[in-house]
Amino acid sequence: MAHVASFHPARSSRWMSLPNKLLTLCFWRSLLLSAVLSAGLAQAATDLTFESATDVNEGILHFLETPPAKRIHHHQNSFHIDAASITTGWVHLTQCHDNLDAVPRAQITFREGYVRDLKLDSYKQIETAWIEGASVQLVNVQPGARLCLSALTRALRHSGNGYYNLYSGPYMRKFLDGYYPMRVTLDIEYPPELLMLLDISPSEEPGFRHLETPGSIRLDAVFEGALSTLIQFERL
Repeated sequence: MAHVASFHPARSSRWMSLPNKLLTLCFWRSLLLSAVLSAGLAQAATDLTFESATDVNEGILHFLETPPAKRIHHHQNSFHIDAASITTGWVHLTQCHDNLDAVPRAQITFREGYVRDLKLDSYKQIETAWIEGASVQLVNVQPGARLCLSALTRALRHSGNGYYNLYSGPYMRKFLDGYYPMRVTLDIEYPPELLMLLDISPSEEPGFRHLETPGSIRLDAVFEGALSTLIQFERL
C-alpha cells in the first residue's frame, strides 16, 4: 500500500543529534491518510508527558479490553462513500486528533494525487496552524491538543468483478522499538442500495468493537502495536 501522508515535527539541530532515538506516532500508510509524529528523545523528556518506558509494548498487535487510566491519543476518521466514490474512488474524509502529544513544530503532509480540497476545520491547544500546499503546518502543540481537518481522499479501490476494498492503516504510536497505547475510531457511511458489506478485518474481539447497521459501520479499537483494517464491499 502506498505511503500517502506523514505528520512529523520540523527537525531542529537538537533532534538531528539523536537520529536513532525518536518517538514516532503513525496512523496511515495506505490509500487513505498517513501520519507520523517524531520528536527527539531529549525533547520528549521535557515537552511530552509519556508513560514509563516499562509500559511500552514491544510485541505485535494487542487489543486492550480495559483502556489505560491515562488519556491517550485518539485518532478519529469519518468516511462518506457516495455513488460518485464507486466510480472515481474519491471518498469524503473528516479527521480529528484528540490528546496529541506536545511538540514545538509539526506538519501533516499528503502524497500528491491522493488528497484534494484539504481544509483545516478547527484546532485548540496549538499556537497556530495553516494549510501550506498539500500539508498542514502546526506550531507549538500543547498537551491535550485537538485538530480537525477535512479532505477528499482517493481511498476506495475496485479490486475487480464488482468488489471494492477500503483499506486503512497501519495505525501505531511507536517509541523506539516499542508501542504505546492509542485509540482509533472509524466511521464509514456508504449507500446500502449500491454496496453490500461483505467482511471486516480484523474480526471483532475485546478491545476492538464493530457496530454495523445498513449503510453505516463504526470500528472502535484500543490497542498497542500496529493496526491495519480492511473493509470489503460488493456492488449490488
